[in-house]
Amino acid sequence: MPLDIQALNNGLIVSCQPVKGGAMDNAAMVVGFALAAIDGGAAGLRIESAEYVAAVRQATDKPVIGLIKRDLDDSPVRITPWLEDVDALANAGADIIAYDATQRTRPIDTKTLVERIHAHGRTAMADCSIISDAVQALAEGAEIVGSTLAGYTGPLEPTKPDFNLIAAMRQLTENVVAEGNVRTPVLAQQALASGASMVVVGSAITRPEYVTAWFRSALDETMAKAGA
Repeated sequence: MPLDIQALNNGLIVSCQPVKGGAMDNAAMVVGFALAAIDGGAAGLRIESAEYVAAVRQATDKPVIGLIKRDLDDSPVRITPWLEDVDALANAGADIIAYDATQRTRPIDTKTLVERIHAHGRTAMADCSIISDAVQALAEGAEIVGSTLAGYTGPLEPTKPDFNLIAAMRQLTENVVAEGNVRTPVLAQQALASGASMVVVGSAITRPEYVTAWFRSALDETMAKAGA
């Protein structure tokens, strides 16, 4: 049965994606993060890899956005680039399958990916970088658009959410996910105010290595100024 997207509206989605090769990069930790997020009020989860999606699905019936990341030699696209990835995520129990919706060189065109997602009876989430990505994704049948890749197609990674993109996407559909650099509750509130119906928070909740580094950097900066 297709997911009722309205059940996620105005909801918090926690992305449980551990640092690759890090101390938390195993199924038990991902499931633990997922269950802790649900206890804290998360309406849904975003999980990377079919293995971890399957493990989380066994532990909860909360909505799961599944994706697979790959580093390809012939394409900059990383999020669910292959049809086999869609199949694996659907079989693992993902309710929503996220894919890179940018207009870049890719192994499989986005329309074909959306068709495969729908063939499994799943909901398609388009991870976008600019508004034209969202326009094309909706025309191809994606039910949800997200600001996931805003700023990530250029040479410098962003440090703040793209509220302008979120607002522009809301003019196209009510199913808008704010994702990327939502590091504080205030930024999450701003994302909703900009037009998001769902907010994904990842590193600030489930990557303690990153959060620790943010605090360490802030303290180092203060100490450097004090010693100047």
